[in-house]
Amino acid sequence: MDYTINRLIADTDFETVDGRTRAALAAHGFGVLTEIDVKATMKKKLDVDMPSYRILGAWNPKMAHQAIGMEPRVGAMLPCNVILREVQGGVEVSAIDPVASMQAINNSALHAVAGQVREQLAKAVAAI
Repeated sequence: MDYTINRLIADTDFETVDGRTRAALAAHGFGVLTEIDVKATMKKKLDVDMPSYRILGAWNPKMAHQAIGMEPRVGAMLPCNVILREVQGGVEVSAIDPVASMQAINNSALHAVAGQVREQLAKAVAAI
């Protein structure tokens, strides 16, 4: 099973894809709670140069509330990370597949919620 939902956005600059990603996530019920600029952090901490790479912590409050109500410790696996990374030919967007990540928890009701989250994330990635 793949653990991410992926899409390559060809011949577009990184910041444009970032904006389109945030808009698509918002249109599908997700907000961005956290952001990590991996490229800048690697340069600052290790003096290493790398292509643009950003991690967005996407959060759907209604679905997160449902999941936490079913499994209070599931918050350790939230939010849903979406990465943007500069690759040859464009920018790759990869969102965590919540169904894959929730396999570690033995709760079929939670798996159903994860399926709903995956569906919305897949729609958001397709809309970028």
